[in-house]
Amino acid sequence: MPYTLVTFHAHPDDEAITTAGTMMRAKAEGHRVVLVIATRGELGEHPSEALESGEDLAQRRVTETLAAAEILGIDRVEFLDYHDSGMAGEPSNADPRAFAAADVDTAAERLAALLRAERADVLTVYDDNGGYGHPDHIQVHRVGVRAAELAGTPSVFETTINREHFLRLMRENPDAMPGDDRPDEAELESLGVPESVITTFVDVRDFADRKRAAMAAHASQIPADSFFLQMPEHVFRESFGWEWFIRRGAPPGTREASLFDALAASRASS
Repeated sequence: MPYTLVTFHAHPDDEAITTAGTMMRAKAEGHRVVLVIATRGELGEHPSEALESGEDLAQRRVTETLAAAEILGIDRVEFLDYHDSGMAGEPSNADPRAFAAADVDTAAERLAALLRAERADVLTVYDDNGGYGHPDHIQVHRVGVRAAELAGTPSVFETTINREHFLRLMRENPDAMPGDDRPDEAELESLGVPESVITTFVDVRDFADRKRAAMAAHASQIPADSFFLQMPEHVFRESFGWEWFIRRGAPPGTREASLFDALAASRASS
């Protein structure tokens, strides 16, 4: 039975890094996929040569998102029209236009309206630390969880990072992450969650090439010389060919391979 998956993200390019494979796999299995992004990433860091003279970063990032969405086969892309809050502790966090400063219920109702219109079966948000503590990512968690409550969306998954997976890969392939921007072990240990709390391990290795292309479409944020795109193909496939989630309300010890397993089981038993 086809379902509707809505993935909620903070900035353009977040979707390509964390849920691109899951979205492609859902499309391949016949489901509808909708991408919602809270901001246009106006404050994203970028090399000076990334933009043409007089070009606006926000519009560039929208254009990049639409190009990535075409690669991924996404059915609908929407922006909630909040402003990028910047990194944690920056004055921009308090900007009244900023997503991090938004009233949670007001923002949640914007998203809930989309969930209702789409009759969403599954919503993805971020874990409660937003993966790495970015204020907009933490707000995605808060707003997304509340929106699902308002809309009655039956299944909510927290997108997260399996820190142990990346630590294992780094130790097994010490030279496989070229580039000055590659994370070190200390940084990896501060990302995401322990593997033991993850409920859902989605194998998207068959979609790794297209995921890499979608990431490359966000060239203002992921330039060709970034460690993401400099990884050898086989290392990228194992690094980013898995996507991880925590299903809210799942019983302890849950381990599943799809965002739709629990829904299918529930409907089969009803």
